[in-house]
Amino acid sequence: MTEYERSRTMPAQPEHVFDQAADLNQLDAWLPDALHVNAGDPPAVTVHEDRTDEDTSALFRAQRDQMRLEWGTRDQDSYTGWLQVAGIDGGASEVTVHLSFFDDAHDPGAAAVRDALDTSLQRLEEQVRLRVDNAAG
Repeated sequence: MTEYERSRTMPAQPEHVFDQAADLNQLDAWLPDALHVNAGDPPAVTVHEDRTDEDTSALFRAQRDQMRLEWGTRDQDSYTGWLQVAGIDGGASEVTVHLSFFDDAHDPGAAAVRDALDTSLQRLEEQVRLRVDNAAG
C-alpha cells in the first residue's frame, strides 16, 4: 500500500471550505483535470479518468458534522481517500487530503500524485475564495 498526504491553509471558515469541497456538482472545479465525477445515486458515483479513458464505480460520502469527505473504488480495492477540514485561528481552515493506493498499478507515482494533490488544493482554495467573495459582495 502506498499513501500520500498534502495540506493547505485556506482563508475561510471551515464550513465554507467543506461546503465547496462536498458539492458534487462542483467537484470538477477542483479535482485534478483528468478526473470527472458523475454523481449518479450518492453515495454511489462514477469516476472517469482521462488518462485511462475508463469509468470506475466509486463511493463518495460527505460527513458535515465531522467536516470530512471520504471516497474510494466500489468494485475493486484500488484506492481510498479522504479530505478533512479543520478550523484554525483567525477564521482560516486547514485542509488535508489523504490518498491510499492498494493496487500499485493504479498508483500514478509519487511526483504525479503530489502535484495533483497540490494543484487540487490550490484549485479548491480558488473556488472557496470565489464563493466567499461573491457571498460578501
